[in-house]
Amino acid sequence: MYEHLVSFKFKEEVTKEKQQELALQLLKFQGEIPGVMKVTAGVNATEEVENIHGYTLGLHVTFKDKESLDGYQTHPLHEEFVSAIEGLIDNVIVIDYEVAW
Repeated sequence: MYEHLVSFKFKEEVTKEKQQELALQLLKFQGEIPGVMKVTAGVNATEEVENIHGYTLGLHVTFKDKESLDGYQTHPLHEEFVSAIEGLIDNVIVIDYEVAW
């Protein structure tokens, strides 16, 4: 299994409501993209405000294998999401790793 973690830092003018809308769009990946086992996404709710650093939306995707993770990058739903956030993002952090048992 592979885990895909993403933290999004939006431009100031992007509302919380817009971020929630984008989180719902991310949830559509499950059941639609081959090899996606689980998807969670949501607006940051931490009380550790000194550690947010402007990152307000998180995504966590569990993939069956490396091939599924690779295929996800060019899947139309993923590309649609990337287009939807174009111009709204200040920065993104991505971490992919193989689950160590």
